Amino acid sequence: MWGLDGSPGSLEGGTMTQQSTPEIPRAYSPGDVEGRIYRFWEEGGYFTPAVVPGKQPFVIIMPPPNVTGELHLGHALTAAVEDVLIRWHRMLGDPALWLPGKDHAGIATQWVVERQLAQEGTSREELGREAFLERVWQWVDLYGNTIDEQHKRLGASCDWSRLRFTLDPGPARAVRTTFVNLYNKGLIYRGERIINWCPRCSTALSDLEVDHEEHDGALYYIRYPLADGDGHVTVATTRPETMLGDTAVAVHPDDQRYRELVGRTVVLPIIGRSLPIVGDTAIQPEFGTGALKVTPGHDPTDFDIGQRHQLATVTVIGPNGYMTPEAGPYAGQERMAARQGVVEQLEREGLLEKVEPYRHSVVQCQRCATVLEPLISVQWFLNVGKHDDPSSIAGRAYASVAEGRIKLVPERFTRVYLNWLENIRDWCISRQLWWGHRIPVWYCQGCESQTVSVEDPTQCAQCGSANVEQDPDVLDTWFSSGLWTHSTLGWPEATDDLDYFYPTAVMETGYDILFFWVARMIMLGLENTGREPFHTIYLHGLIQDAQGATRSKSRGNVQDPLLLIDRYGTDALRFALTTGTSPGNDLRLTDGKLEASRNFANKLWNASRFVLTTLEGASSLDGWSELSSPTHREDRWILSRLHHVAAAVESYLQRFELGEAQRELYDFIWHEFCDWYIEMAKLRLREGSEPSPLPVLAHVLERSLRLLHPFMPFITEEVWQRLKTCLPDADNLPSSIMIASYPQPDLSMMDSQAEAEMNLVRDIITQVRNYRAEEKVEPSRLIEAIIDVRDQAQGVDAEAFQEAVLAEANGIKHLARIGDLSLAGVGQSPSVVEFFERKIHETDQAVLLRAGGSEAQGYASARIWLPLAGMRDPEQDRAKLQKELQGLEQAIGRLAGQLENEEFRTKAPAEVRERMESQRLAHLNRKSQLEESLARLG
Repeated sequence: MWGLDGSPGSLEGGTMTQQSTPEIPRAYSPGDVEGRIYRFWEEGGYFTPAVVPGKQPFVIIMPPPNVTGELHLGHALTAAVEDVLIRWHRMLGDPALWLPGKDHAGIATQWVVERQLAQEGTSREELGREAFLERVWQWVDLYGNTIDEQHKRLGASCDWSRLRFTLDPGPARAVRTTFVNLYNKGLIYRGERIINWCPRCSTALSDLEVDHEEHDGALYYIRYPLADGDGHVTVATTRPETMLGDTAVAVHPDDQRYRELVGRTVVLPIIGRSLPIVGDTAIQPEFGTGALKVTPGHDPTDFDIGQRHQLATVTVIGPNGYMTPEAGPYAGQERMAARQGVVEQLEREGLLEKVEPYRHSVVQCQRCATVLEPLISVQWFLNVGKHDDPSSIAGRAYASVAEGRIKLVPERFTRVYLNWLENIRDWCISRQLWWGHRIPVWYCQGCESQTVSVEDPTQCAQCGSANVEQDPDVLDTWFSSGLWTHSTLGWPEATDDLDYFYPTAVMETGYDILFFWVARMIMLGLENTGREPFHTIYLHGLIQDAQGATRSKSRGNVQDPLLLIDRYGTDALRFALTTGTSPGNDLRLTDGKLEASRNFANKLWNASRFVLTTLEGASSLDGWSELSSPTHREDRWILSRLHHVAAAVESYLQRFELGEAQRELYDFIWHEFCDWYIEMAKLRLREGSEPSPLPVLAHVLERSLRLLHPFMPFITEEVWQRLKTCLPDADNLPSSIMIASYPQPDLSMMDSQAEAEMNLVRDIITQVRNYRAEEKVEPSRLIEAIIDVRDQAQGVDAEAFQEAVLAEANGIKHLARIGDLSLAGVGQSPSVVEFFERKIHETDQAVLLRAGGSEAQGYASARIWLPLAGMRDPEQDRAKLQKELQGLEQAIGRLAGQLENEEFRTKAPAEVRERMESQRLAHLNRKSQLEESLARLG
């Protein structure tokens, strides 16, 4: 264990102690701090909430990352946002639980292990189910904790004592209990339906587990001869290989082109099967020719048409993506190869009318990007019902949001959520995998009945036979993660955790899994507990690169968060991820953001180092007890600003506007506290003025650290631990900043007059500084200034602002590098006033600047005259002007020589001569200006 300074230290009762307290390092080194601080938090037990009877807890259940996964920027953003919320509520005094977990990720995990087996020259089929599952568990034991450790590097203050895995005994029992309960209600059934099938993953997929990608393809126009030989019907299709499984041709019953053909028969090319022509309102007359080939075995729309017209179903593409015996001469061919063969045969036989380029959406597997195949398959389904049925699963989930019991942030996703439920279908919950929650259904080999049970049965529930076999399929991963808010807390058992921490408070995740996961948690939470699983859904956006492109491996714009942590530090990465964020909006993570965040951490460190060093040299903090009634204007201003910022941050966090809350803190700490108050305090300390700014310096830094802690936990803890030992009430402070109370705004400390006066003072300094920078006046050169605060907007107390400028004159002179400062109308001699009046319009001898606000902004305006004499070194200015003048005269001479040359005037194009003449005139004009300036210099 290491102490705060990097030297050996110890932990005693959750308190960080030091054997020695050397000088705070000059530079902040995140790598020397973060691991040590996190161990301090873990060993102190700060992440585990205490149950406080009667007090409402704040609970977030972590979206479980895949056990196969390593930390990516999406995980980092989720963790950063959730940790801000958890740390904030913990500091508010709420029992705050952030429960971590991992998902077994059925398809992804099985695929990883299968790849390993393939490299070894074997397969899961060769191993058998039990041996394969042993291999998967070995892999999970070896790599499954990787992402937990990476979350710790992000500073995630999860209660690791409650870590859950979707295949743990508790969650596994919850899955079986839910399945059995729904089955007994008649809501889970097994049936033959058309489903999305991935030939690569060899499993069914739900509509939410697919991607719709735009592809450049072709539209094939194929002639189907009428059976009576009287012409043909032309159909258009993007998948000619599926025509081998056609069982009808369909047209819209109101389509005048085909009305007379309904009821007649065509002959299927290549195969020769007779197909009826049917009328169906699902047909879109504007697509293709208006006539649709109907393949019930390979298209969801065709399947529905087939059901309505009692058509046969012919499957010509198998689960492996190869043509079946039903495909006739193309049996055994890969589906894309069969497409090419079918097209070539149709062309040879004169049945291919034309081919047109066609861009259309292709359905792909989200995991492996394989083009999916719609197939008829026997699967398990969950009947979720209709959204307008208040007794159905979908209906209850719909009402919870529609009636406001669950709020979506941002609100615009409410309509998106409701629209999805309005069009929901029964959920295909079975997957043809070995890794996952195996479906708790056993089939009797004797009476052929099925037993559905939470516990593994030893015999058939109907006939008592011991010859029963469990269904080989597993449940959709989203089925188990849909129970996550209550299965992690002990459901179906009546646990203390479930009683106290459920319902949870906020579900925070990306908007891209609103339907995959969030909606299903609502459905299953209501079904199992009768209560909404959370009251707020906070949806963050997706992370883009600097050009606004979504980050992906295929684009090559993926960044490893751990490498970014090594380079910038955890606090900087977290701060950059939440900079500018707003609910539901995508965000760009750029190197500029990361560097700015690191710079902010360094700024805070340097400012803290100054305060700590100054405090170490102080004998006491006299005035600490008088912080509630400060007398110095600068102290009243910074304390007022502190409470205004606390109020703004609280308001933003309540509305989940983390980016705005962070911006308030950044602006206050960097620009107001560091750039202004600390610099003003340095002058007061040097002068030994009373009251001393030390108590306010210490207090504002301490409160700023608390405000910032949820966003930048490591550096704030490191500085706070050092700072608290310097404070008079150190013994009364908690052992960690993460359990210190979050600063609350105090209206009595908000001093609008002090803020207005200091705003004027700061703006005067800023205006002078800006002019010095523009004119490149050397920092070491002190200049003269005259300030007039007599010209006021109506309703502004001029005398108060004059008094403020007079009182802050030393600060103005020091920070603006002014040597001789005169205040018009404030005790000057007649000669000063006369000079002031004379210079008002003589801008060649004095420049006029304006500072301050107006009546609407609540503070005065001021005019600032800066006499030009003495602002620069005349000799240096004269030498510079003469050098420029000499160069101009040479340039003018060269141009004149060319323009007066007869040969040049004859041969040069007119536009060249005109351009050179314009240059000569410009040079002459600049020469005149330089000569006037030199004359003024004498």
